[in-house]
Amino acid sequence: MKHARRRHSPLRARVAGTTGALAVILGAGVAPAVAAGKSAGTPMTAPAALDDPAQPQGQVAALDAAPAPDRAAALDAAPAPDRAAALDAAQPPGQAAALDVPAPGQLTLPAPTGRYGVGTVDLHLRDAKRMDPWVPGQQRELMVSLWYPATHTSRYPAALLPNSQQVLPGGVTLPTTAGHTGAPVDHKAGKLPVLLYSPGGRGNRATGTALVQDLASRGYLVVTIDHTHDTGDVVFPGGRHEGSMLPPGTKSRDLIDVRAADTHFVIDQLAEIARGHNPDVEHKPLPRGLTQAASTKHVGMFGASLGGGSVAAAMQQDSRIDAGVNLDGQLFGSSEHKRLDRPYMLFSSEHHNRDTDRSWERLWDNLHGERLDLKLHGSGHNSFVDNQVLFPQAPGAFGITPEVMQQALGTIDPNRSIEVQRTYVAAFFDKHLRHRNSHLLDGPSRHYPEVDFIR
Repeated sequence: MKHARRRHSPLRARVAGTTGALAVILGAGVAPAVAAGKSAGTPMTAPAALDDPAQPQGQVAALDAAPAPDRAAALDAAPAPDRAAALDAAQPPGQAAALDVPAPGQLTLPAPTGRYGVGTVDLHLRDAKRMDPWVPGQQRELMVSLWYPATHTSRYPAALLPNSQQVLPGGVTLPTTAGHTGAPVDHKAGKLPVLLYSPGGRGNRATGTALVQDLASRGYLVVTIDHTHDTGDVVFPGGRHEGSMLPPGTKSRDLIDVRAADTHFVIDQLAEIARGHNPDVEHKPLPRGLTQAASTKHVGMFGASLGGGSVAAAMQQDSRIDAGVNLDGQLFGSSEHKRLDRPYMLFSSEHHNRDTDRSWERLWDNLHGERLDLKLHGSGHNSFVDNQVLFPQAPGAFGITPEVMQQALGTIDPNRSIEVQRTYVAAFFDKHLRHRNSHLLDGPSRHYPEVDFIR
């Protein structure tokens, strides 16, 4: 089926950008039940993306990551009667919800905890060997961001989130990151193990920045990937906007297959950087020291929601990925039925586990490397993206009621949630990519009583 390529006028680009500001925050990877063809009495599972026969029932809905341009973000369009009420679907984005909560001028993310400063650079990559699966006649193009340990960061500008719109309703601005654009790599960090990040469905590569920049401060080269045309608004050099181009009836398993291929290509481009080449389409200068620090000898991957559900497929397609972390993401397609003999960690919200998600149960039986199944008590599906700390700062700017926020984020303290995730994800990759075993993953810890080990 052929689809005409969407052309963006300047006016349309501005509208897309406004929607993208919400999409970057709401990118948890869940489509509305109505759009997915679900009945009103069947709430979607939190980690789900698009309609798929493997979809289990009876789990809480999460926030819709792709509100229409003239709508405010709302809950799953068909929540079960006993769920918290969704926002009025007709509420315009410029009008905050009826909350008496003052919004701060600028949102913030928790500061990184590692020993290094953080640098970042955006790259435009084009796969000359692969056509875009969603836009006929176009080569596959990606925008990625590299985050890494950096030095002399005060001499380089602080980076904004890679998002087309920085201002939310009410004049609230998105956070400035801890990354510094183009700062040189800190050579004291040595060769950098690589971590690849895949975002939730309809979200973009900025949605996990609190975790991403912390891992970079600990000495990792973290690459966040926009999966063009299945995510929200992606901005390419020159101001070109590419939005979702998914045809009706697209299955989540198809998205995961494409994301796995994207990941394979990105690793190839990192190998090119390590060989002294610059894969950026516009030949943007690379940060000083990146060629010497980059290596694909030790590679890990993590993702949230649909991005987490894509990790196993990417590992099965590319043996260079040594270890993977799935942050509350359901699996679709064949990956849950295939053997995986490398370390893999499931990290779930409170109401999502192997008992409620058959894809996790099937994958678990096929994991033959170290396997871990952790549960974060008090968390919701959106706890595994930056929503965890951004929503509570300015709920009115996002048009969220307290009931909706609790359903999305659970009851865990936002900063504690981020701290726990940072600690356990870093411990997992430190163990398997750096051979540094803190023994935190051996079992429950009195220091982190919020984390259960599901046996």
